[in-house]
Amino acid sequence: MGFFSKLKFWQKQDTTKPQDAPEAVEATLAPEMPAEAEATAAPEPTPAAAPEPTPAAAPAETPVEAPAAPAEVPNADAEPAAPQRDAAPEENKLTAEEPWQRELTLRLREAEPKLSEWLSVVLDGVSTRGAELDTRLSFLFRALGAPESEARDFRDRFNSWLDMMEYEDVADFRSELQYRLALALELEDEEDERNRLFLKLSEGLEKTKERISRRIEGLLSAHETMDDAFWDELEEILIMADVGYEATAKLIANLRERVRKAGVTETSAFKDLMREELEEVFRTERRITAVNPPEVVLMIGVNGAGKTTTIAKLAHRAQMQGKKVLVAAGDTFRAAAMEQLQVWAERVGAGFFGKGEGADPAAVAFEAVDIALRDGYDMVFVDTAGRLHTKVDLMAELTKIRNVLGKKHPGAPHRSVLVLDATTGQNALSQVKLFADAAGIDEIILTKLDGTAKGGVVVAIALQHGIPITYIGLGEKMEDLRPFNGKDFATALLS
Repeated sequence: MGFFSKLKFWQKQDTTKPQDAPEAVEATLAPEMPAEAEATAAPEPTPAAAPEPTPAAAPAETPVEAPAAPAEVPNADAEPAAPQRDAAPEENKLTAEEPWQRELTLRLREAEPKLSEWLSVVLDGVSTRGAELDTRLSFLFRALGAPESEARDFRDRFNSWLDMMEYEDVADFRSELQYRLALALELEDEEDERNRLFLKLSEGLEKTKERISRRIEGLLSAHETMDDAFWDELEEILIMADVGYEATAKLIANLRERVRKAGVTETSAFKDLMREELEEVFRTERRITAVNPPEVVLMIGVNGAGKTTTIAKLAHRAQMQGKKVLVAAGDTFRAAAMEQLQVWAERVGAGFFGKGEGADPAAVAFEAVDIALRDGYDMVFVDTAGRLHTKVDLMAELTKIRNVLGKKHPGAPHRSVLVLDATTGQNALSQVKLFADAAGIDEIILTKLDGTAKGGVVVAIALQHGIPITYIGLGEKMEDLRPFNGKDFATALLS
């Protein structure tokens, strides 16, 4: 539902189309109206409202929210949202009728256009969950152009999660609330959210930075020029940080070439050059992301890598983005694996399918896709047994699952995702090779990066295999699985 997230909505640009602004936004929010039009609650007699007589009942949809907005006219830059929701313009209109609504509207418009700032305004004076919080969240959604139905869906999901977690105080769940709002409104790439992620990433890499950044700082202090002795010491630092010998040799060769082209020898320029090289290492080619629905994602990895919780976090993200998700319990070997995945599916509100311990994993995958096709699911996450990568028979089972999925649903699996435990260091590299041979790997998710000093393996994976790293795990919370950004990683690592 993120098309509503138009940051420009709140930005004041009075020099842009000052006379035409009311017409530009008429389809999404009510403009300032003449006094005679405001004096009645009857449907607007304007031509724009005439084709839709039924939305006149919208004001009664909830007792605390009214439908139209006499407050201020949003900027005309918000007009791209109108074509996507022109079927029900009346439903999206916002009225700040009550004093608290008028005050909240003014404060939101005056706030810096950032999700964290808007949330601070909405939560001001609210210390616990309850009807007041629900009302204010609904007001925020409507102020951003979201239909009441989607605001209600967000509230219901979030309140279910609060019930499960037994949270009452806002201080206990504010971070999760902001994360969910960022996903629901597609504001995750907003600068404020990126800054929050960068801080989390920097903190999560602290142990790895001790092995790389701190030692590089010492190296730079000991050398004024990048001579042979400098490169030898750098090689030792990188190998000790689990970058690995092969990847280290390749990285240093690339760095020396970059230094040569830059025409510099002073060590003062080294960190900038290394940051540029790491950004290049993590740059991946654009891929076709369009799929024939439902999208089928095959999840693979060894036991203990965090595969089950990663599936739950991915399903949670997809659910918050408005997708209907089904989780299939294809790990039929490990005791209680199905029950554990079912609990997670229920927690995040995803559908679940399993056949029990000892069932044929390929049959589970086949029937799960059959259900997804029948019931209109958008995504299917297929769990697989957390096998040791040295077990040939179990690895062969992955090939069977892939073949069965492809026969049932052409193009499936659309993605094969390998979940790796960052704490395993160089062992992760052998896992990548063997799983790639058995099942093919489209992307990698690296978990437990916050608890290891072996984060250098991220560089090794990118250099030796060139497989995109799409997410990294920086903690146990749902919000701690975050999209991987090579530029941010390089900056955080060397800061």
